[in-house]
Amino acid sequence: MPERKLPSLNGLRAFAAVGKHLNLKSAADALFVTPSALSHQIRGVEQHLNTQLFIRTKQGLKLTLAGAQLLPGIQQAFELLADTVDSLQTRSEQKTLTVSMLSTFAMRWFIPRLSRFQQQHPDIEIRISTSIEPVDFKHEDVDCAIRSGHGNWPALHVDKLFSEQLTPVCSPAIQLKTPEDLHHHTLLHARLRPDDWRMWLNSAGAGELKPAHEQTYETRNFAIQAAIDGLGIAIVDPALVKDELRTGRLIQPFARSLPSENAYHLVYPLNKSANPTLTAFRDWLLAETSK
Repeated sequence: MPERKLPSLNGLRAFAAVGKHLNLKSAADALFVTPSALSHQIRGVEQHLNTQLFIRTKQGLKLTLAGAQLLPGIQQAFELLADTVDSLQTRSEQKTLTVSMLSTFAMRWFIPRLSRFQQQHPDIEIRISTSIEPVDFKHEDVDCAIRSGHGNWPALHVDKLFSEQLTPVCSPAIQLKTPEDLHHHTLLHARLRPDDWRMWLNSAGAGELKPAHEQTYETRNFAIQAAIDGLGIAIVDPALVKDELRTGRLIQPFARSLPSENAYHLVYPLNKSANPTLTAFRDWLLAETSK
């Protein structure tokens, strides 16, 4: 079939804009061109079609019969073109996933495993955003989040990753036999987790214990590093220091781990459930946490 010759795309866009506004200046402002440029483009379409599309009246511009017949199809064509371009951009954007998480979780659990995801999905870029605040998916440029809590986040899809545990960890240079030995040492706290030590000591029957010193850090990540450096004993989820325990940089001096009421969860808006990039990330994450 021979290719049909159409008016210029700019001319058709000019016609659609003027047909919508029926005002040359308003249409020109909407397209960021001058009214004279718009008039020139419309004349080109009229010459190509050999028909008049607008007439001037005392009330302003008015579509001719031919213009009224042409306008709906042109508007629909531009809407279809815009939808097609948007669809392509959306598919491209789906290859980038922004994940919000706590900084300690990011440093101690997520980043050490991230290379495995990248090996399976080299076409997906993971962007990490760290925050302790609840995520406002409507106003933040975040696709999903990993948070610790009870899992009751209304209007969000929630996947439980793993339950939290609490146990003391310290440098192997520090020798502890019973929880009462903590009386001679420094207990390391995280500012946002002020009750962790109290809960563990109560579970160990040492709720009245008074340590020699106490030190509070901004995050658990700092408390963990302080424990590695021999500055005291931290109370953490052993999942966050798995590599350090395996290599002996940290030890778990007591067998007791206190199950926490909290768990780590992957959360995201319900309308993102069909996002293939998010689905791939979710499946990988659940596989990692089941190991």
